[in-house]
Amino acid sequence: MVTPDLTARVGSLLLKNPVMSASGTFGYGLEFAPFYDISRLGAVIVKGLSLLPTRGNAPQRIVETPAGMLNAIGLQNIGVERFIGEVAPRLEDAGAVFVANIYGRTEEEYEEVARRLSAVPALAAVELNVSCPNVREGGIAFGSTAKGLYGLTRRVRAATAKPLWVKLSPNVTDIGEMARAAEDSGADAVSLVNTLLGMAVDPRTRRPRLGNVTGGLSGPAIKPVALRMVWEACKAVKIPVIGIGGIRSAEDALEFLLVGAAAVQVGTANFRNPNACIEIVEGIRDFLAREGIRGVKEYRGSFLP
Repeated sequence: MVTPDLTARVGSLLLKNPVMSASGTFGYGLEFAPFYDISRLGAVIVKGLSLLPTRGNAPQRIVETPAGMLNAIGLQNIGVERFIGEVAPRLEDAGAVFVANIYGRTEEEYEEVARRLSAVPALAAVELNVSCPNVREGGIAFGSTAKGLYGLTRRVRAATAKPLWVKLSPNVTDIGEMARAAEDSGADAVSLVNTLLGMAVDPRTRRPRLGNVTGGLSGPAIKPVALRMVWEACKAVKIPVIGIGGIRSAEDALEFLLVGAAAVQVGTANFRNPNACIEIVEGIRDFLAREGIRGVKEYRGSFLP
């Protein structure tokens, strides 16, 4: 039985395996250290960081759905300076490869957050959040049109020499057009999809179940949509595509790799099973070994439509 090579390349970044935690579902990574060695992951994507600390939306923030979860957290976070001073050194000490997901209310805030993070030598990459549906300013305001996405990405590209990933929204008409806008403006990779816009209401109280009324739907319910969009994005651009959306098993992750994703991020599954990411790493390794496949590189993109 072969011992498969799990390494995966995302642009200039070589990961020890293709499994990363998705932003907003894994805290700052350190919260999961009691469950396993987080340095075993391809990378930890920390929750969205803004220029100043953000309290997020008013409760209720999470609603469970039959096949997933609605959330409207509102990008609550400790702010970039506290992350740099308190969290980044601990992630480095833990041996984790870590990526900062960033968000701003204005283009200038995005630039400033990226600029400050550039001073963290151990930071592997910056992921630009232009797709959060749960905040009224920033995020999706820039990521819902190709023009807005291009303009913001170009400015942040000029602000940092770190590898720049752009996290795309599924709430668009043409995902290929959005991926090309990111590529044309200097992104090193795109990650997709963020959550689908949704809502839930209480028929008795006649009130919304989320304090923000609407929120982002994630989990197994969105996997077929995410998989289709990742496939389309892989055909549209030459830069690496990172697959996200409803991945909860090694088989799910393999589907994304099969259609061309360079790596995957695991999100909602972490709430149900804190060991989900590492079990997926082991599941991919076991699958490749059983099938006699030498590594992720050989398997990736071998889809036969």
